[in-house]
Amino acid sequence: MKVRKGELVGLLGRNGVGKSTTLNSIMGVVTPQSGSIIFEGNNICGLQPYQIARRGIGIVPEERRIFPTITVRENLLMGQKPAAGSQGNEWTIDKIYEYMPLLKKLDGNKGGYLSGGEKQMLSIARSLMGNPSLLLLDEPMEGLAPVIVNELCGMIKRINETGVSIILVEGSMRSILQVCQRVYVMAKGAIVFDGSADELEQNKDIQCTYLEV
Repeated sequence: MKVRKGELVGLLGRNGVGKSTTLNSIMGVVTPQSGSIIFEGNNICGLQPYQIARRGIGIVPEERRIFPTITVRENLLMGQKPAAGSQGNEWTIDKIYEYMPLLKKLDGNKGGYLSGGEKQMLSIARSLMGNPSLLLLDEPMEGLAPVIVNELCGMIKRINETGVSIILVEGSMRSILQVCQRVYVMAKGAIVFDGSADELEQNKDIQCTYLEV
């Protein structure tokens, strides 16, 4: 599996095939049993998650994990760190609010009072405050209304246009086809498809065998 600089790549597959494990392996939460993970020319296998984050990789976990008792602004500040991986394209609170004006309106609201879509937006924004050059998104659309999914898809594309590389893990093919330039399909821990979003949309065999429930 390869992600080029500035790419927005999708990773699809049924539940339990290893999508989240792949992201956790990249972040150092899970130790790979074999192989290597090369980031910007260096093998990062064996590094601690905080060391990997400092090198410029950020993750938005499936559970969102925002702090419910502090405000939106305070949640953002919790994720702030120097622009190690952003190559000068530093994310600040003002820049976050420019890209996500809804969060600006919610600036003083506590995390626990946000809706599911607002929490997901905040979780992505907090990760951006770490100034990653590679952002890992673990099923950010899960459980959200279609109108919120469309809004998040547009936001993810705008983030990618700033130069941030993104791996988007999803169970739904619709969101992946809407935003990703290239797509991987995973089954039983292995990649079974690598191609463009258009190629996947036309490949009914892959869809029926590995994606449909």
